[in-house]
Amino acid sequence: MPDDQLSLTFAALADPTRRAILARLADGEATVNELAEPFDMSLQAVSKHLKVLERAGLISRGRDAQWRPCRLETAPLDDASEWIGQYRDRWTDRFDRLDQEIKQIQAKEGRP
Repeated sequence: MPDDQLSLTFAALADPTRRAILARLADGEATVNELAEPFDMSLQAVSKHLKVLERAGLISRGRDAQWRPCRLETAPLDDASEWIGQYRDRWTDRFDRLDQEIKQIQAKEGRP
C-alpha cells in the first residue's frame, strides 16, 4: 500500500463507512461506541476503520480517563481538496476554450 499522504487520504475515503464516520466527526468528537451505533458491524470492525483513518491522519484519538474520543483532522482533506482543485481548474479552462471554439464554429455557420 502506498504511504504518501495523498494516497493514504484517498484510500481511506474510498470506503463509505469511513466517509460516514468522518461525517459524524465533523459534528464533534465521539467515542468508538458512539461511532459504531449506526452501523451493523462489530466494534472490532469499526476499530479497523478507525485505524485506517488514523493512519491517513484524518482522525486523532485523545485520552480522557477511560475514554478515547476521536476527532476529525482536516489538514489531509484540505490537501486532497487542493489537489482536486488543480485538476478542476484545468478542466474548467479546457471546457471554456471548447465552448469558445463551438461558438466560433456556430458563428461561421450562421447559427445562434
